[in-house]
Amino acid sequence: MSRYTITVTGTVTGKVRSDPDAVIGYDPPLRTYFLQAFPHEETDEPALWLGTADRAFEALEDLRHAAISQGYDVMPLPPELAAKLVDDKAASSGRPERDAILGELLKHLNQPK
Repeated sequence: MSRYTITVTGTVTGKVRSDPDAVIGYDPPLRTYFLQAFPHEETDEPALWLGTADRAFEALEDLRHAAISQGYDVMPLPPELAAKLVDDKAASSGRPERDAILGELLKHLNQPK
């Protein structure tokens, strides 16, 4: 799994906030880009946590649009970081596909209740 520190801005509570310690990366087992920002002071769970389901965000632009839809933004990513993220995804493409049983279990676990 790749992890890179970036700054995420958000206007969720009516004021502009910034998290300079947000994390973006690629998760090979889930085959998705992910983004975490604004950890809660007590639980440490991020207020923004995208990319927790199988193939949730197969393109960086999809991840950005999801962040924007929730009142956050991560762009512009530095070109070298965007290239690293794309390379991380490409490097993991040689991984074998999940077998049918595990894939079905993960789909079931990731469905909303």
